[in-house]
Amino acid sequence: MNEVSREAAKTVRLAERRLHSDSFKPLYNEGMALVERTAEYLDGRGRAAAKGLSRPAATLYAAESMRLTTRLMQVASWLLLQRAFNSGEMTRDQVASEKSKVRLDTPSAHQETLGWTELPDEFRELVDLSLRLQARVRRMDEEIYGQTTEQTLNRRGNPVSDQILLLKTAFGRG
Repeated sequence: MNEVSREAAKTVRLAERRLHSDSFKPLYNEGMALVERTAEYLDGRGRAAAKGLSRPAATLYAAESMRLTTRLMQVASWLLLQRAFNSGEMTRDQVASEKSKVRLDTPSAHQETLGWTELPDEFRELVDLSLRLQARVRRMDEEIYGQTTEQTLNRRGNPVSDQILLLKTAFGRG
């Protein structure tokens, strides 16, 4: 084994150790709480607030809601896979195979986009929190699996079908 391979093996072990440690639980809890908080908002206060938006802001709200939901579903899928790995339900190779279907690169509209400042403050906060969480999860993913965002962007396939399959697998209904 050459020096680079040994160093890479050490890096993976350290990142995986962190994933198996108590430091993963807060990340998992934070991610799932954000998913729940966002769903509650979008189904309640957000729906009511969106009705009072101008046409450009309402269009932006609808598009950004889809991005927000997609982003959080992807992050939640990644977290569920890591939890399955931690609990011994899946091997590292199984998780690596399944997590290749997860996209951790869902963008957001720019704050300069027409209508952005009209969006409800709570909604903009949820978007910001989801982007920060996605970035943290993406960094951890790259540390553990070594896949860069550029490699992720070059994948082909149907993201919706991949996501449904991934969720079925994570919940053992595949």
